[in-house]
Amino acid sequence: MTKLSLISESKKRCEKLGIDPQGIPSFTNFLSESDLNLKRAEYEEILSVIDFFVHKLLELMKGLPLLILITDENGCILEMAGDEAIKTVIQQSGIKVGLVFNEHEAGTNSINLVLDHREPIQLVGDEHYYEFLWSSACYTVPFQYTDISNLLGTITIMTTIDQHNPFLLAMLCTVVDSIERELLLKKQNRRLHILNQVVIETTRNGIIITDRDGNITEFNKFAEILTGAKKQDVINKPIPNAKTNDFIKEVLQTGKEYEDMEFMLRPKMGQDERVCLFDAFPIRDENMQIMGAFAQFRDITERYHTQKQINYLAYHDDLTGLPNRRFFTGHIGELLRQGGKENRIFAVMFLDLDSFKKINDTLGHNNGDVLLQMVAERLKACCHGSDQLVSRMGGDEFTILLEEITDQTEAIQVAEEIIRAFEKPFAVDGYELYITASIGIAFYPQDGRDVEMLMKNADIALYQMKDDGKNNYNIFKSIPSGGGIERLTLENSIRKALQLEEFVLYYQPQIDSKTGEIIGTEALVRWNHPTLGLIPPAKFIPIAEETGLIVPLGKWVLKTACLQHQKWKEKGFTPMRVSVNLSSRQFSKHDLVETIKEILLETHIDPSYLELEITESMTMNVEVAIEILGKLKELGILICIDDFGTGYSNLSYLKQFAIDRLKIDQSFVRDIMTDSNDADIVATVIAMAHKLGIDVIAEGVETKDQLNFLRSQNCHEVQGFYYYPPIPAEQIEQLLMQTTTIKTNLQG
Repeated sequence: MTKLSLISESKKRCEKLGIDPQGIPSFTNFLSESDLNLKRAEYEEILSVIDFFVHKLLELMKGLPLLILITDENGCILEMAGDEAIKTVIQQSGIKVGLVFNEHEAGTNSINLVLDHREPIQLVGDEHYYEFLWSSACYTVPFQYTDISNLLGTITIMTTIDQHNPFLLAMLCTVVDSIERELLLKKQNRRLHILNQVVIETTRNGIIITDRDGNITEFNKFAEILTGAKKQDVINKPIPNAKTNDFIKEVLQTGKEYEDMEFMLRPKMGQDERVCLFDAFPIRDENMQIMGAFAQFRDITERYHTQKQINYLAYHDDLTGLPNRRFFTGHIGELLRQGGKENRIFAVMFLDLDSFKKINDTLGHNNGDVLLQMVAERLKACCHGSDQLVSRMGGDEFTILLEEITDQTEAIQVAEEIIRAFEKPFAVDGYELYITASIGIAFYPQDGRDVEMLMKNADIALYQMKDDGKNNYNIFKSIPSGGGIERLTLENSIRKALQLEEFVLYYQPQIDSKTGEIIGTEALVRWNHPTLGLIPPAKFIPIAEETGLIVPLGKWVLKTACLQHQKWKEKGFTPMRVSVNLSSRQFSKHDLVETIKEILLETHIDPSYLELEITESMTMNVEVAIEILGKLKELGILICIDDFGTGYSNLSYLKQFAIDRLKIDQSFVRDIMTDSNDADIVATVIAMAHKLGIDVIAEGVETKDQLNFLRSQNCHEVQGFYYYPPIPAEQIEQLLMQTTTIKTNLQG
């Protein structure tokens, strides 16, 4: 019977029972606490094995909203583990540990279908009977003792529907297969205590038994296979493997027991390594005196390689096979943690295909995917060194890491080689496609000493290149002739500019995505230099950071924004939130909280209308960040994580940090209509943030399609050029007056 027919028949049965699909089920079939404890005790060994693999699975899929449910053969939930947000939602509907699933209460569900038909199944969205489950996807697989095929229960992965992927069911089947193998091995291990020759020679574990002196008395055929040694060569001798022999000596001398120690064995030269779990314990006589030792090797090579494959999929792009964003940023982070030579230089390159969207729109996404695969191969051909790493960020954006370069010319040579490589056309579906690439380059340490800054600066250099004509490379902060004098002038002028009030604040409106009303502003600093004219922040902010002048500048920005808020309030405008960015230097100052407290008192602003934006990198020292943010929250200030997703993006810390809002970085918003990965990331962040009670604002919204997508995902706040660029305070007042006039006319 097909999956569709199983679901259809189940739904018909539910309809006949008169179950209301729009309602919430009333579950009545729960085990008593004593019965549940008995059942869990009965399943103790089984649950310990499952917990081991579930923990590994959740670790590998960290960042995805997954909830794991484990039931017995009758559908009773014995354990739930994983995403707390999903757990809270389903517990509110009555689904919790001790509940016994049955179709007449739970409707059409994957657990009862699997228990009835003993085969893996997935239910996605409206395949469930109850509508409150339509926003979820469930993947359920039965497990059993494979030697006697008796059903033990089910394991289910539950996630949000926007995370639906058939791979989850395939992966769960692989994990359950490993669980069944381990359960069988555990079962076999109990029988090994019989210690008769038949059991020793028929088990698929490598078994070694020694006498009191550590000389081998039993050495089965699987021990021969796993170690490469022959029984006749080792009998009545010490164990030849030095590491194993040391453990056996410890067992014989102290009675210590070892369990589940991972060993790598190479049976013979030229053969693949075998991965085994090693157990060892003493054999005692009737007087409890040690008379020998028992050791076994359990071959887990297949499971080991399965885990490696899962790990590979978590860190690689499934379209091109290249490392993904997570791998790339993690690798740079590891380089930075390792430290190394003081004069070490490495380059981070961002590459973006020029006009790729036109190819997708003209030839279709399938041909676009083929082109991306060809681009990946061409980039790997250009960057094939052991110290060169090519990865795909998403969409048509790639990154390249060049380690251990001696100077910038090496990175320039690689960039020029890539540009030349793109001169040759790509053959796709009978078409010869000519496509160019733009490249931005940032160097460690001059352009950043952390992952976030290096990535951001390489991205800035890339988009400067695209603005300047594309099909070339650009080095971040490249200074043309005379630029050194300009930089020196800027350094000397920043302090004076604060005194002479040359800095001004622009405000970018933040919009209610449903109504289009202005609900807040972000304060952004600009510099009107008396001789150099309007200087963009990209030029003077890095200099201010390096010199430490960002601290007084940041204080001025904060105070000025608060005063402006009060001016608008005095003019009769409805009070609204004003957001101010904190720099990493400000955040690390010991007197930050006191400084902000003084500004609040001086400007008389209601703290609930002030929002401070911090970056993810500022929270890397978790304990310090929790303390600082806690003190700021005590003042009544709102806290927003800026550029969310471009750094370390650990959602598990958000509750600890008492965050009010996340700002989704424009690098994700920019490609949500062309890159399914970025669209999935944005949708997931919004969904999980809402479940944690955190608001979300998306920056960099430039098109109607982007706005509609964000609306569809319940992102209630946006900012970007689709509505307004950053504008002076006077223009904000004009907009607010227009809004007030319109409302008055409507009410009249």
